[in-house]
Amino acid sequence: MDIARAAKYPFLKESAATLKATGVSLDQLMTGMAYESARLAGKERVVEAFEDAVVGDHPMRTQADATKELLSYPVARMIVSAVADPGFVRRYAIAEAKKANERLKGESDEFVMGVASELGLDVTKEDGVFGISFSDFLRASSGMRSKSWKLVNQRIVDGKVLVSQARLVRIVEAALTDKISSELPLPVNDAILDRFGQTVEELRAAIEERRKEQRAEGMEKLSIVRLPPCMRRLLDMIRAGENVPHSGRFALVSFFHTLGMDSQEILDTFSTAPDFDPSKSEYQIKHITGEISGTEYTPPECSTMRSYGICFDPDDLCRDGAVKHPLNYYRLKGRRFRSRK
Repeated sequence: MDIARAAKYPFLKESAATLKATGVSLDQLMTGMAYESARLAGKERVVEAFEDAVVGDHPMRTQADATKELLSYPVARMIVSAVADPGFVRRYAIAEAKKANERLKGESDEFVMGVASELGLDVTKEDGVFGISFSDFLRASSGMRSKSWKLVNQRIVDGKVLVSQARLVRIVEAALTDKISSELPLPVNDAILDRFGQTVEELRAAIEERRKEQRAEGMEKLSIVRLPPCMRRLLDMIRAGENVPHSGRFALVSFFHTLGMDSQEILDTFSTAPDFDPSKSEYQIKHITGEISGTEYTPPECSTMRSYGICFDPDDLCRDGAVKHPLNYYRLKGRRFRSRK
């Protein structure tokens, strides 16, 4: 594989072989003066992923440009691994996969199929139409929001879902996101931490600042003082990393969703939990909100909350007989506040 193509698709096995063929050692890449530009390009790659959610296009007019771009990929992976934030790992993976999507759209069908195969996707082509295995399609499309991706809207022949090249590329993007996410963070040593320490600290600070902003934006749709005691306690428990039963997580997600928060806002609200797993949480939230399951669940009523043991700290409003459901509490409290103005 020529070095320009390897730089475009650095996640491929052939690209890794091309990188190895450059003869640049890890020590040289981290400390050599000749590779300072590659280190800067790697940092830029990570910053682009954080700020723009997609890796940028960089000039590759010469072999030196292409080599620098190829070397920037392992540098970026080292920096992301040193940051070691699960949510940021996922964002970086998405950014790399989006760039691959853009580039694959201009490639031949055979090349796209080769990339798909390397990512473990079972793809065939007949009469200009691609077929992808039923199981691979389900797995790759589980996060797609559009109804056009629902299985009932697909044409299936002999266990294969028929797709266009554009759809196949989108499926490759999803598979690549999962691949990169599963590979990171890599183990990092003191030399890596020393070399990229300042960049790592800057990124960690920026990530935390963005999370604070996102949590504030998401919760602006809700009035904290109107939350029923059960929901307030469950939210505090999740943010503190306490063990919350599935029934409690279900109640809280469905409650927030019913009051107008979207899946990403709910995910951001939970992101401070010490045991936060973005991929697992995202799947669970999208299932409850109907983006995956097709069913939008509503929060359980008070009697169900009590039977599950997640009715916490009932106050006077809970006990006066007017409240039968957490949503009633929220709305009734809103009316009481307005009446005092």
